Amino acid sequence: MKAETALIIIDMQNDFVLPGAPMHVAGGMDALANIKRVLQYFREQAFPVFHVIREYRADGSDIEITRLQGFLTEKAYCVPGTKGCDIVQGLEPLDNEYRVVKNRFSAFMNTELDFMLRRLGVQTIAVCGVQYPNCIRTTVFDGVALGYEVVLITDAAGAQTKEIARANIHDIANIGVECVSTDTFLHKIDRA
Repeated sequence: MKAETALIIIDMQNDFVLPGAPMHVAGGMDALANIKRVLQYFREQAFPVFHVIREYRADGSDIEITRLQGFLTEKAYCVPGTKGCDIVQGLEPLDNEYRVVKNRFSAFMNTELDFMLRRLGVQTIAVCGVQYPNCIRTTVFDGVALGYEVVLITDAAGAQTKEIARANIHDIANIGVECVSTDTFLHKIDRA
């Protein structure tokens, strides 16, 4: 599980992570320090890193139907060119890292992610970010469906509550995905 492993960081954007943001995920800030640790390791090893982010047109024409009404009547979010759309401070992509834009929950749906992973010879994806019941979960399940070995870094991912996180980790583990802490992941990958 070394050079053919890629890190997938999902939706670590200001509009999801910062307190008071329109789509604030309470566990986002809690996951940040561990994401930084994993990201640093991948950078030191020159392993592929994918920053998967959401972007929506300001008119909402490309947002999920379940979110359209709130987007139009309350507050738009993840609109390109806004501060909220930016990746949180400390996780900004380097020039040799990949930025993948999605407008659905799964990082694989209607994006070039699968193509790029296969082109790079990636067999294992390590997933982290926000949030468990939506983007983390769908990306993990789609990764499994596409034939990748998937590792979920449990304390480098967040949800609105610890109960939601635990329930999703339980479900994800039950499909055969390895669910491990940052310490366990870094120890295992370093010894591979």
